[in-house]
Amino acid sequence: MNDKRPTGTRPRFKVSRLIGLDAWLDSSLYNLRSTLGEAWERITIFSRKFRVYGWKRGAIEVLSEAGTLGTVGIVLFYVLAIPAFEKTEGDWRQQDGMAVTFLDRYGRNIGQRGDYQRDSVPVDQLPDHLIKAIMATEDRRFFEHFGIDVLGLTRAMMENARSGGVVQGGSTLTQQLAKNLFLSNERTLQRKIKEAYLSLWLEQNLTKKEILQLYIDRAYMGGGVHGVAAAAEFYFGKDVREVNLAESAMLAGLFKAPSGYAPHVNLPAARARANEVLTNLVQAGFMTEGQVSSARLQPASAIERDVTDSPDYYLDWAFEEVKTIAGDLPSRSLIVRTAFDPTLQQASEESCEFHLRQFGKSYNVQECALVMMEPDGLVRAMVGGRDYGKSQFNRAVNAERQPGSSFKPYVYAAAIEGGMKASTRVVDGPVNWNGWSPQNYNLDYRGRTDLQTALIKSINTIPAHLVRRYIKGGVDTVADLAEKMGVETPVLRHKTMVLGAGSITVLDQATGYAVFAAGGIRHGHHAFTQILDQDGDVIWRLNERTDQPERVLSENAAAEMNKILVQIPEWGTARRAALEGIPSAGKTGTTQSYRDGWYVGFTGNYVAAVWLGNDDYRPTNRMTGGSLPALVWNRLMRVAHQGARLKPIPGAERPVPETVDIAAAEGEEVSPVSNTPRGLLPELQDAVTALGVLFESARPLDPPLSDSQLRASR
Repeated sequence: MNDKRPTGTRPRFKVSRLIGLDAWLDSSLYNLRSTLGEAWERITIFSRKFRVYGWKRGAIEVLSEAGTLGTVGIVLFYVLAIPAFEKTEGDWRQQDGMAVTFLDRYGRNIGQRGDYQRDSVPVDQLPDHLIKAIMATEDRRFFEHFGIDVLGLTRAMMENARSGGVVQGGSTLTQQLAKNLFLSNERTLQRKIKEAYLSLWLEQNLTKKEILQLYIDRAYMGGGVHGVAAAAEFYFGKDVREVNLAESAMLAGLFKAPSGYAPHVNLPAARARANEVLTNLVQAGFMTEGQVSSARLQPASAIERDVTDSPDYYLDWAFEEVKTIAGDLPSRSLIVRTAFDPTLQQASEESCEFHLRQFGKSYNVQECALVMMEPDGLVRAMVGGRDYGKSQFNRAVNAERQPGSSFKPYVYAAAIEGGMKASTRVVDGPVNWNGWSPQNYNLDYRGRTDLQTALIKSINTIPAHLVRRYIKGGVDTVADLAEKMGVETPVLRHKTMVLGAGSITVLDQATGYAVFAAGGIRHGHHAFTQILDQDGDVIWRLNERTDQPERVLSENAAAEMNKILVQIPEWGTARRAALEGIPSAGKTGTTQSYRDGWYVGFTGNYVAAVWLGNDDYRPTNRMTGGSLPALVWNRLMRVAHQGARLKPIPGAERPVPETVDIAAAEGEEVSPVSNTPRGLLPELQDAVTALGVLFESARPLDPPLSDSQLRASR
């Protein structure tokens, strides 16, 4: 037969080649399998030599699991240690050498920071009974443990379990020092882990004597002083080397709660605490009952002191602000004239404590933070927490919490700045933004609603519509505006930010809302107005600062926003914040699970941001921003405006009386401070202000003529 292929067709692979390739693959795979099988069999036979049975096998299994878990534990140990050891970078023991005396707005001394609080007396020169009192009360096994007292911690846990509450602490003196040096007082698991690592680090890098020295020098002792040396001088008017046993017991008792046991504030409580310290001395075996009996019979007394509490949260913040500019100043011993107002500070603290004492248990809320300033950025008062002695963590400056709906004014301001008006209508309806569907508080919709009503009623869907469809640039535009208005915490640039899903501080909120109160001009926030050297010469002035006031909202946009915000206390979500006879504006905020409650509001005179919540983020009992926070704000503002010359809110179109007399509520004092200088009459205040402006703008005087020039002029 003719075997030739048809002309024009392509040659085909020979079938024999394909069969050969298949055979090669099959044989190669078979050989590989056989080789691996033989290798595995040899390994199995070899490993049988090490096979154990009975109790030996159980021990091997335990050791194997321990090795695995140990390896994982070592890796985890180093991973968790990295954030803690980052705190030790730099020369953390080096003092900056700065000594600052702070004055209030009236020129009165309100406290010191810097070298004033770090006068140190060597441990070897301290009375033996003082060291023993501190050891017996704070850490009896200090010289025996390695930074973490396992036995002491176990004993404390058993005692607390037996008592059904926390009656003993398990923290060692080293752990307390680690917290004081590197950490805050936040009650979080992360902080406790860092504290444990840093305690081990301190024990490895310092001697026990050095740890003890740092502890007694850095601990807060109440009254605005730090360290036992300063405390002995402050409370007893004597050198710490000269304190007797009764005074040593009282000093040792201050470490637990310095504000509560400060003898110049509550002498009975201080003496009761000192008696507990004496009992600890006996129980620890450091002294006998006979040795402490005279101290029990003759307890210590404090010298007379002004019982006005030191504004420690304010001073800590002001000191940090001073340090940011101190490098450019010619002196390291400074006098700082702050914007602090003692009347407003006491009113702020009283309002927070009053409402927490009255309603804190029912609302399941424990902490309050507050910042009060004038629209020009001068911070008049600051509450960083309920008790500085228990926690020096400043919740007004350093705690970042979700703002909830109190963030919405930034969204509406961006929309109005972009061309919309308070009367612009937007559909209040279901939203689905890439799977995110915000709901209104009452789970209903109003249909077409103007921006004014939407903000007053705190509707959730409309801000989402605004950012998604109407504001050019979306979330970035809103975030940029919030930062321009003074929000220093990084703003969350995500769609959920329109309902306040990010984090912000109380100081940020007060600063941002001050732009509305100032008609669209950002002044920032300022703790002080002047810095002087020890000779009294002014070496820094606020009006010479580089960050000059800046318009960040147009006058029209600020007026439109204020027209809306003034109605929120009238018929919106903040009716409990309304001030009788005084126009006010503001916005409430409530976060998910009711963890945070906010009210940020302002009048023509003052701006105040109020936050209430719990340090451990535990939900409150359905506390909203329009409940307790609004009440705290209202009580404070009624005191602040008593007899004050009232100023209008820019663009709000509300009649403002010249002054207003505010009646006290039942059981309430409207003016809680009696030792503050009385304010000038409004007319005289205006005259002094005008005179100051003339002095500031006046042409400097020519130098005096010499005798020869005088003769020539004749």
